[in-house]
Amino acid sequence: MSGKKIAIIGSGISSLSCASFLAKEGHEVLILEQNDSIGGRARQFKTDNGFTFDMGPSWYWMPDIFENFYRQFGYTTSDFYELVRLNPSYQVIWGNNDIDPIPASIPEMEEYFEKLELGSSIKLRQFLADAEKKYNIGMKDLVYKPSLKLTEFADTRVLTGLFKMQLFTSFASFIRKYFTHPKIISLLEFPILFLGATPKDTPALYSLMNYADIQLGTWYPMGGMFEFVKAFEKIALEQGVTFSLNTRVLGFNTSNGEIRSVNTSRGEIACDYVISGADYQHTEQLLKNKANYTDSYWEKRIMAPSCLLFYIGLDCKVPNLLHHNLFFDEDFDAHASDIYKNPKWPRKPLFYASCPSKTDPSVAPENGENLFLLIPIAPNLTDSEKQREDYFQILRNRLIEKIGFDLNPHIVYKRSYCISDFVTDYNAFKGNAYGLANTLKQTALLKPRIKNKHLSNLFYTGQLTVPGPGVPPSIVSGEVVAKHVIKQIEKQY
Repeated sequence: MSGKKIAIIGSGISSLSCASFLAKEGHEVLILEQNDSIGGRARQFKTDNGFTFDMGPSWYWMPDIFENFYRQFGYTTSDFYELVRLNPSYQVIWGNNDIDPIPASIPEMEEYFEKLELGSSIKLRQFLADAEKKYNIGMKDLVYKPSLKLTEFADTRVLTGLFKMQLFTSFASFIRKYFTHPKIISLLEFPILFLGATPKDTPALYSLMNYADIQLGTWYPMGGMFEFVKAFEKIALEQGVTFSLNTRVLGFNTSNGEIRSVNTSRGEIACDYVISGADYQHTEQLLKNKANYTDSYWEKRIMAPSCLLFYIGLDCKVPNLLHHNLFFDEDFDAHASDIYKNPKWPRKPLFYASCPSKTDPSVAPENGENLFLLIPIAPNLTDSEKQREDYFQILRNRLIEKIGFDLNPHIVYKRSYCISDFVTDYNAFKGNAYGLANTLKQTALLKPRIKNKHLSNLFYTGQLTVPGPGVPPSIVSGEVVAKHVIKQIEKQY
């Protein structure tokens, strides 16, 4: 079998994963990236005064997915970076003088639950046993389906697995069968905030996220989250993948149901196959009458949130914060409604603060602190500098009130990032940060397909197609698409 010329658009995690598998099979793979650095939403930047900021993902969950990828190329995680498990995993700020560190060990977690609700430690074991089954079915089987045909799910084992996944039970009602204490419920519902729907509209199968959180743990790669991007880049380069940065894709030349070449800001590139790891809807706009879906289709999609981010460099240490901090001092349902039900800038937002310099001194100058603040917001909102600054002051005041620390006198670096930046840097549809919402009607076969129906050599990978958003699913997405393309190529010989 002769190697094919394959162009991959975008250098996010799914693209890097996909490229490595394709190049490993002897294909000539070129990654086209419009920005001046790789990694997509997982990019990193450094400041002149000694701070290193990961721009996107900050939670390292599902370490088994990373390890599975590395092993397929003869490596293990420790070949690239030191991975440390955080203990406490994170802390939740519920209100004034009400802060709970969430322990990493199961016995301590059971003890914590029991203090909140009598008998809940036993129920936690039952809940996690069920969540483990869903994780094993979901993350070790179902996510590896390309979801192009119903027959992919037709064997008895998979059908049994789907039944156990409780697709038609809401996450909210499912956890309330086990627990009643509001703190426990909020703790278990928090990962859902980023999945794109309220807990009432999210299938119970996503309790697998709680298994990832509580059982598998929260980890951190020393040096920053970008360390895994560097690991993926190293593997890709070793397989022979090449990169073209600052290269914007402008369109495609097609004939006889195939793409013949890609038009870019650096000229025309001939290719046998194209895989888009860029924003799916943006790629569709470039395709025009060869798109899979209409504009009205995309307008009807339910998107996961966008977010307002602040990257803050401080000249001192921040008291009373851990590496990960969830500020649940406002009403969860009200904030979720402002994202999903009646989209608007949140009146009283929950927010997340990450302080990786608590774990990793390399990301901030000595005696300084690296602080990352995030507010989940609805996509497609009007985004202005004044609005960003107004919300920064809200966060500043909440930090003063809840942990007794005023950021302003100590800020030596500050940068914001929001909806308009997601559009500019990633062509993100409606400025989304987390892809499509994980509702039942946007799961598996009902997600945008990995294959173009008009052009036989165009495929899609990434968070807007199967299996969905997040770093581990993106790793899987790249593998799924690559192996499907490899099979298609093999059928020609």
